[in-house]
Formats: sequence, structure tokens, C-alpha cells
Amino acid sequence: MTAAKFNFTSYMGDTPPQFANRSEEECARILDYYRIPWMYEPRTFVLERDVQGSVIEAFTPDFYLPEQDLFVELTTMKQAHVTKKNMKIRKVRERFPEINIKLFYKKDFLKLAQKFDIAAEEEHGR
Repeated sequence: MTAAKFNFTSYMGDTPPQFANRSEEECARILDYYRIPWMYEPRTFVLERDVQGSVIEAFTPDFYLPEQDLFVELTTMKQAHVTKKNMKIRKVRERFPEINIKLFYKKDFLKLAQKFDIAAEEEHGR
């Protein structure tokens, strides 16, 4: 998906975001509606390296809200597949204790979708 057809007024990135799924795009619209400055995937956290120093595990949260100093990750996947994402969030918190990060689950997004009358569809993203 591309942001080209939308005018994101609160987006603070240098290039238009390339959303991985519709839920991310809808979240960006909500942030814009409330004029909350946001960035899309601005930082990747290295979680594990091999003995040669090559990255073997990393995590890139979906959004960063600079005014709140908060990273936000959305997961609209089936709950059975969320375990891996929860483990990565836990590793970010352990390795980078100064980082504020929040995981929004499918139920959280569905509540927002209902409140804002967004047609939330079943997503099987990353």
C-alpha cells in the first residue's frame, strides 16, 4: 500500500510510508485526525547478533510518536501468531530499557475501528 493517495499532515518522515497492511494505514489516519505527529518504521532495534557480529534478529516497530517518545507496534494477526511478536517486544524492553514501546493487539485495533467506523478486515501481516 502506498501513502500517495492520502495527504498525511502529521507525518514527519522524509519519504512516503509504504504500509505493510491496511491496519497500519488506518492507524496513520487516526493519528493524523488527532494531529499526533508520527513516523513510520524509523528505527530498527538489533536484538541478537552472531559471533561474527551479523544481525540474526531485529525488530522494527510500526510507528514512532515523537511527542510521546513512544514506539507503537500493531498486530492484527490471529492471536496464536502473536507470541513471537510479544517475545521481540520483551527483548526490546530488556536490551533497550530507555525505549517506550506499546503493542496494540487485534482487539485494540477493532475497538478503534469501531469507534472511527473503519472497515477493519482480517489481516495476515508480518
